Amino acid sequence: MMEFHLVSNGRMHLNEFSKIAGRVAPYVDFIHIREKHRSAQDITSAINKLKEESIPSENIIVNDRVDIASVEGVRGVQLAYHSIGIKEVRKHFPQFRIGKSVHSVMEAQEAETDGADYVLFGHIFSSNSKPGLMPKGVEALKDVVDATSIPVIAIGGITPQNVHEIRRTGAKGIAVMSGLLDAHDPYQMAQEYKKGWVI
Repeated sequence: MMEFHLVSNGRMHLNEFSKIAGRVAPYVDFIHIREKHRSAQDITSAINKLKEESIPSENIIVNDRVDIASVEGVRGVQLAYHSIGIKEVRKHFPQFRIGKSVHSVMEAQEAETDGADYVLFGHIFSSNSKPGLMPKGVEALKDVVDATSIPVIAIGGITPQNVHEIRRTGAKGIAVMSGLLDAHDPYQMAQEYKKGWVI
């Protein structure tokens, strides 16, 4: 079964993001609030909006802001290279599901050693959110999968048409931004991702 993550893009109004998240919730396992330039108050408001859309706290992940995740009682945090270390988060917040964004085999192995529950690796395919940057590709993804024993979630340029390539590497799931957020019908598109995974 594919683990399906929806990630906010930092540009969309959070009211609109919450409404889309609510619509695709039957197909999506985790909703990430990834808003690097938003205030703590904005992020807290976004969490409450997701809850108003009947998304449970256990399905919500906050990027970087461990303090907000703790105060709001959500499921977990997604850490970046500049975030508090995994070991420190685990020590003080053992209840969290901790993910780490990585870009190499070495970073993924280090995250696993430090106690991450999963890693987010990318970007796999060409992506509008990473213009001009060479994608890592599925072979690099497979290298990370083979070098670690924790779940690897792929991100970057993933579509219903190429999602089966992700599955073949042994990755446990995908994380999507524009694929759902820019779709004419996000609900239908979420179903297409699920179908593409099992083809």
